[in-house]
Amino acid sequence: MNRMGGGNANFGKAKNFKKSIGSLAKYCKKQTFWIVLSVILSVTATILTLIGPNLISKITDLIESGLTSSIDIEGVIKIATILIVMYSTSYVLSYAQGFTMSTITQVVAYNLRKDITNKINKLPLKYIDGTTHGDILSRVTNDVDTISQTLNNSVTTLISSLTLLIGSLVMMIVTNPIMAAVAVASCIIGFVITSFIMKNTQKYFIAQQQSLGDINGHIEEIYSGHTVVKVSNAEKETFNQFDAINKKLYSSAWKSQFFSGIMMPLMHFIGNLGYVFVCVIGGVLISKGAITFGVISAFMIYIRLFTQPLSQLAQVFTNLQSTAAASERVFEFLNEKELDDESNKTKVLTNVLGDVEFKNVKFGYDENKIIIKDFSAKIKHGQKVAIVGPTGAGKTTLVNLLMRFYEVNDGDILIDGVSTKSITRENVHNLFSMVLQDTWMFEGSVKDNIRYSEKNVTDEQIVEACKACGLHHFIKTLPNGYDTILDDNTSISAGQKQLLTIARAMVQNSPMLILDEATSSVDTRTEALIQKAMDELTKNKTSFVIAHRLSTIKNADLILVLNNGDVVEKGNHEQLIAKNGVYADLYNSQFEEK
Repeated sequence: MNRMGGGNANFGKAKNFKKSIGSLAKYCKKQTFWIVLSVILSVTATILTLIGPNLISKITDLIESGLTSSIDIEGVIKIATILIVMYSTSYVLSYAQGFTMSTITQVVAYNLRKDITNKINKLPLKYIDGTTHGDILSRVTNDVDTISQTLNNSVTTLISSLTLLIGSLVMMIVTNPIMAAVAVASCIIGFVITSFIMKNTQKYFIAQQQSLGDINGHIEEIYSGHTVVKVSNAEKETFNQFDAINKKLYSSAWKSQFFSGIMMPLMHFIGNLGYVFVCVIGGVLISKGAITFGVISAFMIYIRLFTQPLSQLAQVFTNLQSTAAASERVFEFLNEKELDDESNKTKVLTNVLGDVEFKNVKFGYDENKIIIKDFSAKIKHGQKVAIVGPTGAGKTTLVNLLMRFYEVNDGDILIDGVSTKSITRENVHNLFSMVLQDTWMFEGSVKDNIRYSEKNVTDEQIVEACKACGLHHFIKTLPNGYDTILDDNTSISAGQKQLLTIARAMVQNSPMLILDEATSSVDTRTEALIQKAMDELTKNKTSFVIAHRLSTIKNADLILVLNNGDVVEKGNHEQLIAKNGVYADLYNSQFEEK
C-alpha cells in the first residue's frame, strides 16, 4: 500500500487554473464548429428574451392609457402575438442549443475515455507499477464525468448568462440610466464577494479530486487483497487508513460544497436588495412624472434578467473550479511519457525457432541502481530453461526484459540472432505464451477466457488443451460446461483459475513459453498433472520457467542460478548438485529432514 500516493505525487504542487481550462479548450478544438453553433443559438435565444420586456412595457402603457378612455385591443393583441412568436422561437433555439451541447459533451467524454484507454496501452510498465489502479480508474470515471457535466451544464450557461447580463444592462441603461445605476451598484457588491470566495476555494476543489482518487486507490487495493487483510487481522489498521483518507475527502468536499452552496443564496439576497432599491427609486420617479408605469414593469423584468445570470455565473465558476482540478488530472495522465514510437520498425519475426541470447545485459529499475550487472546466456531452441535463485535475485526482472516490458540499460537480447530492439514489442509478445503466478479472468464464458484474443482457436482445440492440463472433467461439472459464465457467483478455486490460464497458454501455441511460478496455487496431485501436461506443451518449444519449488524443474535442460542479478551457476540438475554450490544449497534446503 506504499504506492498509494504514486499517481498523485505531484498533485499538491502549484496548480494553474487557466492552463487546465486551456488544455480542455484545446482538446475540444475538433468540436469548434458545433460549439460556435451552440453559442450562436444560445446568444440568439437570449437576445429574443431581452427584447420581450420592452414590448411588455408598451403593452402596459397601452393598457394604462386605456383605463381613462378605451384600451387599444388591436395594438395589445399585435404586440402579444409578436411576444408569443419571439418566446416560442427562443424556446426552440434553446432546445436546439441544449441538444447540440449534449451531443458535443458526450463526444468529448467518449474521446477522453478512449484516449485514456489508448494511453494506458502506451505507458511503460514502470508507470503502471508505480500508480494505484484505483487512481487511474478515478481519472477515467470521476474526473471525466466532472468534465462532461461541466461542458453540458456550464459552458452554454456561461455564454447565455454573459449575454443576458450584458444585454439586460444595456437595456436598463437605455430604459432609465438612474435606476440602472442603482441596480448595478447592488450587483457590484455581489461580484466582489463572489470573486473573493472563488479565489480562496479553488484549493478545496483540487483537494477533493485528489482525495477521490486516493480513496478509489485504497478501496481497490484493500478489496482485491481482502483475504490477506482478514488473515493478518489488519481490519482495524486498514479501516484507520480508509478513515483518514475519508476524513480528508469529507473535509475538502464539505468546504468546497459549503462555499459553492452559499454563492447562490448570496446572489439571490443581493438581487432582492436590487429590487427594493429600484422600487423605491422608481416610485419617486413616477411621482415626478419622469417615467411611466410601463417602464417600471419592464425594468423589474430586466432586474430579474440581470440578477439571474449573476447567480448562474456564480454556480458556473464553482463548477469550473472542479473541472479545472479534474481536467488537470486527466491531461496530466494523457501527457505522461509514452513508450518509444515503433511505427518505423518494419521487420517482423516469423517462423521462429526459439534461439535466445542475453548479451551483456545491464538493467536497473532506477538507472542509478543497477540490479542486473552483466548477464549473458545462450539458450538453444527447444530447451527448457529454469531460472532459480533467492527472492530479489532478478528472476522476474529477466523475464520482463525478455518480453520488453522494460528496456535494458545496456547490452542486448536476441531471438534467432535478431535483436529485440529491432522489432516491435507487439511482435515480441506474439512470440511468447505466458502463465503468471497471478491469475486473471474476465467476466465471460470459460471458453472465451481460454480463447482470449486468439480468434482462430476452435472449440475442439480448447477441449484438447483442457484435457491436457486436467481441467476438462471440472469444466464438465459446471452448470453450462464450457459456456458457463465466470463471474463473482461462480465457485472456482485459485488453483482452477491457474489451470485455466495454463490452458489459455496452450491454445496460443506460441514458439516460446514463460511460466512464472505457474504451479504455485495448486496442490501436489494437480501439480503432477500440470507438470506432465507442461512436459508435453514444452516439446520443441523454448521455455523459461521461474520456480521456487526446485522439484518441478529437475528435468530442465538448463538451469540458470541467479543471485544479485548475476548468473552464479548454470547447468542441468545433476551437474549443479555435483558442484555442491548455491543451487545445491537451495535444493537441499527444500528437502531437509526436520
